[in-house]
Amino acid sequence: MTGVRLKDVAEQAGVSMKTVSNVVKGRSNVSEATRQRVLRTIDELGYRPNASARHLRTGRSGIIALAVPELDAPYFAELAAAVIAAARARGCTVLIEDTGGDPSEELRIASGLSQPLIDGVLLSPLGLDQAALASRPGRIPLVLLGERDYDVAADHVLIDNVAAAREATGHLLAVGRRRVAAIGVQRGPASATAHQRMRGYQEALFAAGVPFDPSLSVEVAAYRRADGARAMESLLALQNPPDAVFCFNDLLATGAVRAVVDRGQSVPRDVAVVGFDDVSETRYSVPSLTTIAPDKEQLARLAVDALLSRLENGDQSPSTVLRADYRLVVRESSGAVTH
Repeated sequence: MTGVRLKDVAEQAGVSMKTVSNVVKGRSNVSEATRQRVLRTIDELGYRPNASARHLRTGRSGIIALAVPELDAPYFAELAAAVIAAARARGCTVLIEDTGGDPSEELRIASGLSQPLIDGVLLSPLGLDQAALASRPGRIPLVLLGERDYDVAADHVLIDNVAAAREATGHLLAVGRRRVAAIGVQRGPASATAHQRMRGYQEALFAAGVPFDPSLSVEVAAYRRADGARAMESLLALQNPPDAVFCFNDLLATGAVRAVVDRGQSVPRDVAVVGFDDVSETRYSVPSLTTIAPDKEQLARLAVDALLSRLENGDQSPSTVLRADYRLVVRESSGAVTH
């Protein structure tokens, strides 16, 4: 159906045009039952607000930008889908950009992409430094995603990576493993994720009274399957190889599992493996992967809500750090030691 108007939605849902407008704008003065009825009608009719008309009328287009460093990475693809769903529920459209971790591209996006119809930006930065971000031209509302810590005027949505990594490593120790390796070490200011997950890994070892062995911590160039496989091969070549490995994301874990199998060994019998991100493929791999599962839907909702709150209430309130939930999902790859 084309040319659907707000009036058409109101008539079919049996509500006023004002009610439909309130639902589209995400306002709370509508009962949940009515809100759901209006949202169902919007989906059925295919109603989409006219961005240009709305921009002329309100100064807002309803278009927000999401920028991630690797859209082809499963975690970011799933996060993007969650952001689109959260934005749609608030009557917004999402423009997605893949930065490749390029600092200049991240700065361009953080500054509004030179697009006058962009209301605000959700940015997961990788290479952008704080000085450049703090001096960005323009002041389009900005919400940061991920672990990099910036002291700038922007809300920040993340999970507690240190606690999550501590729990993942603690799980391997709790099932009887004692030579627990870590795959995913990285250096430099753009490696906040690696630093935090490494800290959690070390804290779990300390709490269990297990000495930290530097030879069991492997640095990687990127968080891809091939990097995980190469890192695992180097660990298996040690005179005293690990009996478990905590990988800093699921792609590294997938590669690590492959390396173990190619060596003629078994996961989890010989090496238990835990990943991080709970991307969909981990539920169907053989063995299925134990992993940390960030609540991507909650993370997306917090980010979209924070951005729209800035737009609706002005951008003058202090910046806030919002933490999304996570959980350890135990599957086949971390089975207990058998004797």
